[in-house]
Amino acid sequence: MTIALASDHAGYDLKAGLAEFLRGRGVEFVDFGCGSGEKVDYVDYGAKGARAVQSGQCDRAILICGTGIGMAIVANKFKGLRATPCWIEYTAEVSRSHNDSNCLTLGGRALTLELAQRIVRIWLETPFEGGRHAVRVDKIRALETANFK
Repeated sequence: MTIALASDHAGYDLKAGLAEFLRGRGVEFVDFGCGSGEKVDYVDYGAKGARAVQSGQCDRAILICGTGIGMAIVANKFKGLRATPCWIEYTAEVSRSHNDSNCLTLGGRALTLELAQRIVRIWLETPFEGGRHAVRVDKIRALETANFK
């Protein structure tokens, strides 16, 4: 599995810490920026990460801004992305098991590195349950087909 990793300036420090965490776990990732000290718009970097998943270059994305909300909004504008902002372990687990989330968004100003690491670990390790949840994800895909022309 390859992860697209991207942040704006508010998420840079958390992104850097998570990059080390992913390396330590042997998780392959592509860092789409931003760099240290840059002042950037989250929209641009969220789009880079989302496009990497949409194109198949990466399997999933972790996008980080100040709260995770802006990145989720951006990523969910891309057909095929199911971006979920998570602030606690439970939402990370359910975003995968029930929603088959392929894009985790996090808040650099809302989370400690330790909590973000736990959230990422759970999000990476939790499988999609399928079953009744697959029916719902299929309905989401149908909405995308109807609304993303």
